Amino acid sequence: MDDYPFLEIFWTMFVFFLWIIWLIILFRIFADIFRSHDLGGWGKAGWTLLVIVLPFLGVFVYILARGSGMAERELERERRIALKTYTRHLAAESASPNHADALATLADLKNHHEITEEEYQRAKEQVLAT
Repeated sequence: MDDYPFLEIFWTMFVFFLWIIWLIILFRIFADIFRSHDLGGWGKAGWTLLVIVLPFLGVFVYILARGSGMAERELERERRIALKTYTRHLAAESASPNHADALATLADLKNHHEITEEEYQRAKEQVLAT
């Protein structure tokens, strides 16, 4: 234990956790690159190549160039998942449909900006069709 003092243990843990954070950032950026619908194939290839060849510069440039859109795309993805989950829940309850409750829940989701107007109309049509 004399060969590895406490401060070096602390430093090693600090570097290890920074490495883990770096990997998380890289995976988030790769996921955002490949989930992005506004990038074409060459754009995705270019960003991927930049992040792989020059990781630090590529990540920082990507965050500067497309960072605000990352949050918007993630929010849109969560909205789609919530709408799918809710629609499946409605379909499962179709044995005893309660249209008023379903429409009230949809209106509440729309008022809290969790779903868009067109998602609301689509889900409303599904509820009324059952």
